[in-house]
Amino acid sequence: MGENKDVWVFSEKYDLTLEIIGKGREIANTLHTELAAVLVGSGVEKKADELIKYGADRVYLVDHPALEHFQSEAYLSVLHSLAIKYKPDILLIGSTKNGKPLAARLATRLETGCIPDCTELSVDEKGRLIGERITYGGNAVAKIIFRSKPQIATIPARVFKKLKLQDRNGEVIKLDVKIEEPKTEVVETKPLETSSINIEEANVIISCGRGLEKKEDKALLEQLANIVNGQVGNSRPLAEDRKWFTEWVGLSGHKVKPKLYIACGISGVIQHVAGIRDAKIIVAINSDPEAPIFEVADYGVVGDLYEILPALTEALKKRFQ
Repeated sequence: MGENKDVWVFSEKYDLTLEIIGKGREIANTLHTELAAVLVGSGVEKKADELIKYGADRVYLVDHPALEHFQSEAYLSVLHSLAIKYKPDILLIGSTKNGKPLAARLATRLETGCIPDCTELSVDEKGRLIGERITYGGNAVAKIIFRSKPQIATIPARVFKKLKLQDRNGEVIKLDVKIEEPKTEVVETKPLETSSINIEEANVIISCGRGLEKKEDKALLEQLANIVNGQVGNSRPLAEDRKWFTEWVGLSGHKVKPKLYIACGISGVIQHVAGIRDAKIIVAINSDPEAPIFEVADYGVVGDLYEILPALTEALKKRFQ
């Protein structure tokens, strides 16, 4: 058997692939090896050259009508076949709802380990991958090293920045891989009712928690967000417990890093704080002066959000109009 080599990146989300390429390029340079991107789907061949311009040396292309929609068995069979044939040293996979179980199942088939949700990656003096991930609800960072190959890690969105486009050349390898027959059939897909704006891209976020008494009162945050060109978010309890929304900001939801994050009626449990830890400025509005959110906030206002938000909105209207 040949020696494992090269760094691979893959995600069914194209934008996340570009982000992971940035870190993969750095690791490949450190190890003096090549960086390959795995491109899987239907009608995706036109994206192969762009992946090279963003930093990949090689693109393994599997373009097939059966891969138009993500199905775990089909995508797993493709990645497993490629890994067996080409023997990568490191596989970096997008940490999405589909990507995380895909990486775990691939690791099982390859009889190796998998580090989920890595927020930092490096290599030691022996060339082994070191993954760092937040653990214990955000109270600690675990450093994990591999004892087997290939070394598989999943990477959340917005952790690493994509590189700038460059005029560079690479190799595109078109492959005809036997696709495993899915055990399930997609009967119908319906998009979730989510904002057209990606909250992870927002520079200003106004977020609400349990202090919001009614779902309709989110309009108070929207009015302020419109003035400051921001995006409205919410904590997990409003989505998971009250079922008001489908997404949330926090360790298990969207991890954000805006220039300004205003937490309204959010207590500030560690799971939420872990999702906003990279925000430049945090402003907390809470009626409880002992709320944990004040420990991480740069600015704090003790008071009723139903009084403070309208007053803040009115003051900013006068300032900007």
